[in-house]
Amino acid sequence: MTSASTSEFSSGLTNKPLTVAAQPFAFTFEVATTALVIIDMQRDFIEPGGFGQTLGNDVSLLSSIVPACKAVLAAWRAQGGLVVHTREAHQPDLADCPPAKRTRGNPKLRIGDVGPMGRILVAGEPGNQIIAELSPVAGEIALDKPGKGAFYATPLQGLLQQAGITRLVFMGVTTEVCVQTSMREANDRGYDCLLLEDCTESYFPAFKAAAVEMMRAQGAIVGWTATSHDFVPLLAALPAR
Repeated sequence: MTSASTSEFSSGLTNKPLTVAAQPFAFTFEVATTALVIIDMQRDFIEPGGFGQTLGNDVSLLSSIVPACKAVLAAWRAQGGLVVHTREAHQPDLADCPPAKRTRGNPKLRIGDVGPMGRILVAGEPGNQIIAELSPVAGEIALDKPGKGAFYATPLQGLLQQAGITRLVFMGVTTEVCVQTSMREANDRGYDCLLLEDCTESYFPAFKAAAVEMMRAQGAIVGWTATSHDFVPLLAALPAR
């Protein structure tokens, strides 16, 4: 979706207020002014044999959320809601990858190296693509982001403003890194944010639990949390567009 097409996005969408059971208290939203943001559901992070597994991680933890994510995405698409997909990706020459990011730690493979699914975290490579189950369709926004957050060095804020978006619903990986960073960026820009707990995951379950608690602490200091089991039925009860 181009920036030109987002300016009239909400036209014809339902503006009926919907309220989902959430923590620390209920979250109210309208499809017309809300975007579903799916963070970094990339093959290299989620599929066996990808970059995530070469780091010694159990990728089945991340792949376990795919069915719930699919259900939310299908319900959201049925209402015509705005969808944003992100990929953590760098230019082939790595001009947008700070040296400190590439050289940090002691992994077997680094950003830009050739891994099992092509060059790691490089735009256009097979492993950098969003998994087939959640692949973007025509009319959805797909953004490559060089950092952890979805707003840093991307046109996301402008696209959301042109579409009249005031609230964001988040899914994706990993909870404590790119998802939390993106929610904090959104919070600082004035967006009310909801995280679907069963649609996000970490390679380290304790990190996910801590991140979720931090985000909804002190009266939703960063945002709200809910489950797809409470979220999807609200959408399913609306007439399909």
